Amino acid sequence: MWYSGDMKRVYLVPNIITAFGLACGLFVIFKVNMIEPGSGDYEVVYTSALLLLVAAIADFVDGAVARAFHAESEFGFVFDSLADAISFGVAPSVLLLKTLSLEQGTFLSFFSATGAMVYSLCGVLRLVRFNVKATEAKGNAELLADQKKHFTGLPIPAGAAAAVSANLFFLSPMIKDWIDLSVADRSILLTCCMIVLGYFMVCRLKFPSMKFLHFRIPSFHLAFLTVVTAVFVLYGILYFFPLVLAFIAWSYIVLALILAIIRFIAGKKSKTLEDFEPEPDDFENSN
Repeated sequence: MWYSGDMKRVYLVPNIITAFGLACGLFVIFKVNMIEPGSGDYEVVYTSALLLLVAAIADFVDGAVARAFHAESEFGFVFDSLADAISFGVAPSVLLLKTLSLEQGTFLSFFSATGAMVYSLCGVLRLVRFNVKATEAKGNAELLADQKKHFTGLPIPAGAAAAVSANLFFLSPMIKDWIDLSVADRSILLTCCMIVLGYFMVCRLKFPSMKFLHFRIPSFHLAFLTVVTAVFVLYGILYFFPLVLAFIAWSYIVLALILAIIRFIAGKKSKTLEDFEPEPDDFENSN
């Protein structure tokens, strides 16, 4: 099949963006591996969180560019999943273990390593399930529409944001003035967070997509609210980054849980938030 030079450049752009996001994730992994265990202080986690945030933006942009230029391909689809597995599945676990000063051979070190492995493994499983569902939805307009409304399981970039934000939150100097946790307490708390996030990634709960949020307000008011919100978010990122990142990441998870609880209370016969009815298990579908 013949392609023009322009077509080749179009296909190249989204993959370059994906590679850039992957490079951010790899840089975090390599950088923290060059420091001694337990020496990953607030500045290291802060810089890593910023890089992973850039990787998340690149993950969003590469898909948008591919769709806008009709440059979607199987290569880009697989490349994007592998990049997500490394940047959002492996990097947060490596960052967590490097920031904990744990003696090898102790139960606490085993527990923390187990939690990190559970998170990474569940993240990979979540991506595999997403790829399978995306392949099944090709050519099916109804399934494609459902996938645009919500995600089955916590998206791995959101999981990474929650994991890294929790780590950064408890290392933040402003938080240490309020909550002074010992290394053991912080290790247990963060490891439990990783296990919970791992479960959320592979569970059947529905998490809302940004496309699910529709605001029926005049365009001028929407633009005004967008500007005001952007100012507050940017101010918070500049001066209260650990708090803002943790608030946004965990608020998204809490929102999904609230929607699932409302749906559970309403019952299957009700139309209330029926889009957030948890998907049946694969074993249920096979019967």
